[in-house]
Amino acid sequence: MKFVVLREHLRAAIQQVSAAVSSRPPVPVLGGICIEAGPSGLTLAASDTDVSIQSSVPLEENGEIVVSVERPGRVVLPAKLLTDLVRKMPADSVEFESSEGFHAVIRSGTSTVQLVGYDPDDFPDLPSPEEGRRIVLSSEQLRQMIRQTSFAASRHDSTPVLTGVLWDVGRDRIRLVACDRHRLAWSEAKVENSFEKNENFVILWKTMDELEKLLEGSPSFVDVVFTESRVSFKFRSVSFHTRVLEGTYPDTSKLVPETFRSELVMDVALLIDSIDRASVLTREEKTNIVRLALMEEDAVEVSASSAEVGKMSETLPVVSLTGERIKVSFNSRYMLEALKAIGGERVHIGFSGPAAPIVMRPEGGGDVLQLVLPYRTVQ
Repeated sequence: MKFVVLREHLRAAIQQVSAAVSSRPPVPVLGGICIEAGPSGLTLAASDTDVSIQSSVPLEENGEIVVSVERPGRVVLPAKLLTDLVRKMPADSVEFESSEGFHAVIRSGTSTVQLVGYDPDDFPDLPSPEEGRRIVLSSEQLRQMIRQTSFAASRHDSTPVLTGVLWDVGRDRIRLVACDRHRLAWSEAKVENSFEKNENFVILWKTMDELEKLLEGSPSFVDVVFTESRVSFKFRSVSFHTRVLEGTYPDTSKLVPETFRSELVMDVALLIDSIDRASVLTREEKTNIVRLALMEEDAVEVSASSAEVGKMSETLPVVSLTGERIKVSFNSRYMLEALKAIGGERVHIGFSGPAAPIVMRPEGGGDVLQLVLPYRTVQ
């Protein structure tokens, strides 16, 4: 194998696939990046067996020659060494040449480096994204849905399926759902497909976050192909493959109250800033308890107290307030993450009692819902 590639294009492709490199590989080859040179350019790949990422570097881009392939072939090189070397190479182009014994010679400017690689035949075969059920989303739409849900997935593996985000795919819509037993987040978007019945699968929250990072950049469409065991995402020059989590995701629809005893509409940034200030007094406590009181004079009071630190209270104006004047206590971190995911300028909050779920949506409805369970406290 022998080729020359522009350094920045190679560096970008290495960065994209590096998220799938195993930090503690069970076999050495999984700590490497596979580079394959062929008639259409380069294909880089990395895999930890659960997640696999491919990134392509074309021969030309915008009329500029990016890759020149003299001899096709394949090599697997240690990911960390390859990343650092390419980043620090002195010239704008880098030449790769592989020889017997899985060695590779890398040249750039006056620098020459020889790396010992791994047997490419030991590198795992990657899934084919052409097989399975298919839906299409815009990259910005999918990024937003991930940001609005994945933070609410459980970080504890006592119930493994709750460490993932549920994809509930219907005939004309898709809903992402995350729940850790203390809060619930879902985000919905319209899609077109020919499914006769709802399909669903669950993807680990860490994997969703890595996907969201890769989606950043120029807008594109994301081709999502899924089977019973795996899901593939194809966008721009990237193919992202992941296994799905086993288990049945619980029905979370019954957690959302159908009616409310009190309803509040107010400026979301105002409420976020106030809860953030109150949380300063409780950040050393595990519960991070902050209180919200609906007041008679159509305002809300945010308060917090700590026996060791002190206490604070703050009165905020509202746009509208109807129903009973209820007081609730909640985990400030959960509430802040939920409010930041709402989007828009105003939030609608529904209360069904001091111990009932707190439900948040953008004013006027929208395609996102956040729910936080309150704490039972002595007022």
